[in-house]
Amino acid sequence: MKETKDLIGTPLPLKGLTDYQEGSVVSRMVINKKSGTVTAFAFEKGEGLSEHSAPYDALVIVLEGEAEIPIGGVSHFVKEGEMLIMPAKIPHAVHPLSRFKMMLVMIHE
Repeated sequence: MKETKDLIGTPLPLKGLTDYQEGSVVSRMVINKKSGTVTAFAFEKGEGLSEHSAPYDALVIVLEGEAEIPIGGVSHFVKEGEMLIMPAKIPHAVHPLSRFKMMLVMIHE
């Protein structure tokens, strides 16, 4: 895969930005600016992100698979082709139900 700096102006398949790795969560920063970030994630089956909060609003765009994403104690189930907004400072987690790929967009204020 090309280096992130070489992605500018290049059409790319979203699902190909990250690859699955056994027993791991793989992430790839696509954009990292003071105003916000865009990160691609690939979760192998059985992997996830424990509950945490972020200081900024975040948008999850599901690229592949399905996951449960609890936000503030309320479970949301998402699948390929859907998106979910996670508000700032509210605890959330990511629990994939299968192999799972997502794009995370965080807007900094």
